[in-house]
Amino acid sequence: MKKRSLGLFATAGILLTLALALALAGCGNKTVESDKESSAKPKEEQTLTVYSAGPDGLAANIQQAFEEKTGIKVEMFQGTTGKILSRLEAEKNNPVADVVVLASVASMDGLKETDQLQSYKEAANAKKINSDWSDAKGYYYGYSASALGIAYNTKNTQQAPAEWTDLAKAEWQNKINIPDPSLSGSAVDFLYGYTEAEKMAWATMEKWKENGLQVNGANKEALDAVITGDKNATISGVDYMAYKAKADGEPVEIVYPKSGTVVSPRAVGILKDAKNVDSAKAYVDFLLSDEGQKLVANAYLLPGNKDIPVKDRAALDEIPQLNVDWKGAEAKQLEVLTKFNGIFR
Repeated sequence: MKKRSLGLFATAGILLTLALALALAGCGNKTVESDKESSAKPKEEQTLTVYSAGPDGLAANIQQAFEEKTGIKVEMFQGTTGKILSRLEAEKNNPVADVVVLASVASMDGLKETDQLQSYKEAANAKKINSDWSDAKGYYYGYSASALGIAYNTKNTQQAPAEWTDLAKAEWQNKINIPDPSLSGSAVDFLYGYTEAEKMAWATMEKWKENGLQVNGANKEALDAVITGDKNATISGVDYMAYKAKADGEPVEIVYPKSGTVVSPRAVGILKDAKNVDSAKAYVDFLLSDEGQKLVANAYLLPGNKDIPVKDRAALDEIPQLNVDWKGAEAKQLEVLTKFNGIFR
C-alpha cells in the first residue's frame, strides 16, 4: 500500500501539527409531533461539511450558489492542500468532512489509493469533464485547473522571460522566487511534472539556486513578493492568481515557457466516511454542472468542461504543455520534494 496522502507534506517536516476542533451546528429540533418525526435527522445534522483548497472567492461563490439552488447548508473549511491533508489525518478517528477539494490531483489520487474516498461514477455531467484530470472509476473529478507559468513584475522587467532557463541569467539574480512546495500542492505538481518531462530540470534548478532563487511561502506569498517589487519573477506562478491580480490593476503578467509547462488539475471527491452522502453527491453534481463550471471560469481558472469558454486568460489549447501522467504520482512526488528540499534547505 502506498504512503498515506499526508506523507507528502509531513515527511518534509514543514507543516505544523494542527490542533483542530470544528464546531458544527448541532442543536436538534426540540419539537416532536410524532414518532416518525422524532426518528428523522434534525436539519442541522444534515449540514454538508466541505474542506476546500480555495481559491477563497471561488469557494465562497460556489457555496452561496449551491446553498441557494439546493437549500443544503454548507460548513466550509478553507486552507492549502497540505493543511487540509493534515486536518484529515488529525480527524481520522473522528471524521468530520464529507467533501474534499484539493489543488493537487496527485494528492487526491493518494486519498483514493489509501481507501479514503468513495466512488460516485454516476455524477451528473461526469462525461463532460476532462478525463485526464479525473479518476476513471469516479473517485474524483478534475473540475478545474491552473497552469503554472512565470509571473513577473511588468514595471521591473524590460524583457519577459521566454524559457525556464532564462531565469538563470544574470539579470534575474536575487530577483526570483518559487512557492514552497511543502506548503503548495501546485508547486509540488510543477516540480513533479517538470522533472518528469525535462531531462535537464534538476540542472536548471541548481542554476536557479546559484542565481539566488528564494523559496517564498505558499502561492500567495510568492506572488505578493512580485507584485510589491521585492522579487521580479515567480517560478511556478499560479496563473489564475496572476490574472486576478492583473485585473485588479497590479503590475503583473504571466508567461508560459515555449518548451512547455505543467497544468495542475484541482479535484473534488467524496470521503469514504462522509455522513451526508446524498448532499455530497449534490455538491459534486453542482461543481460539474454548467453553472458551477461558469463560476470556475469567472475565477480565471480553466474549467474541467472544455466547452465552457474562458475570458481574459489563455485557454487550455493555447498553453504549451508538458506531458504529465498524474496516476500514481504521489509516491514519486515525495521523492521529488525530498530532493528539492535537499538542494534548497
